[in-house]
Amino acid sequence: MAKVQVVILNWNGEQFLHRFLPRVVATCCGCDAEVVVADNGSTDGSERVVSEEFATVRWLPLGENYGFAEGYNRALAQLDGELFVLLNSDVEPADGWLQPLVAQMDADPALAAVQPKILAYDNPSQFEYAGASGGFIDRFGYPFCRGRIMGTTEQDSGQWNTPRKVFWASGAAMMVRAEAWRKAGGLDGDFFAHMEEIDLCWRLQLMGYSIGVEPRSVVYHVGGGTLPNNSPRKIFLNFRNSLSMMYKCLPEGGRWRLTVRRAMDWLSWAVYVATGQWSFAGAVVRAHREWRQSRPQLDQKRARLWQSGVVTNPRPSTIYGGWIVGRYALGRKTFKGLDL
Repeated sequence: MAKVQVVILNWNGEQFLHRFLPRVVATCCGCDAEVVVADNGSTDGSERVVSEEFATVRWLPLGENYGFAEGYNRALAQLDGELFVLLNSDVEPADGWLQPLVAQMDADPALAAVQPKILAYDNPSQFEYAGASGGFIDRFGYPFCRGRIMGTTEQDSGQWNTPRKVFWASGAAMMVRAEAWRKAGGLDGDFFAHMEEIDLCWRLQLMGYSIGVEPRSVVYHVGGGTLPNNSPRKIFLNFRNSLSMMYKCLPEGGRWRLTVRRAMDWLSWAVYVATGQWSFAGAVVRAHREWRQSRPQLDQKRARLWQSGVVTNPRPSTIYGGWIVGRYALGRKTFKGLDL
């Protein structure tokens, strides 16, 4: 049994496997690591690529497209490593990326998950949107990163090279302790995709674990390989899943923040309407409708979390106490200066 299992969730990603899997395999060689491609019911030539070109890679068919969240849940339930790495199929790791992550996990048993520094594949001097050098959220649930505020990414000049505790690690490249993963129940499969890793990291911190970033480990991420940033589907998932995450994870005394967030969502809807972006406005409406319809299930999930006795840290210190959207609107578009 390998200590580390690097799991790439694939759905019709034949071209990404051709392009990036050789590098993943090469950088895992000699690291007590196994590479696994878990397949979400692909109909392209993905299985042929793996079976014919990568003899050391395990092909793990899931049978159908369960999405990112439930796909990983089903894949990792069949694995027995000590440490899992969730790695997007469009990620190219740098030399020596795996060892610093393992060292961080070995050094701190309370560390449940850690991510590398994530740079843009097409512009390696720039942080990549989905994780940069560690993720955070503000008090109203808006995510941002060390190296990325809203839609603005910073140039990487080594300014965020210090390992530290963060609020969330990116699902594009995240090492997670198998024991903690199972204790938390994995990702929320109802999310399908987007925000699911932030939700997991929040629940892990409620349980007393910490989340980290290790910038001595570097990967390069293409990004947008599944859904483009201007996709109504992506807007729908982000809005719906943000509400679900906050509903489950906020302590009773902080539930007012969810009310504020809902009001802000409707302001976003008004902006979309005013600018004629009808598909985006419709995505916000659908997100809130589905969130309301899912309340009975969310009540059960919240009860299992908060009434099970596992919550030991109800207010993680890694939540930014301000409003990142307002800060950005005032022209403050870098992580520098935040009290975190």
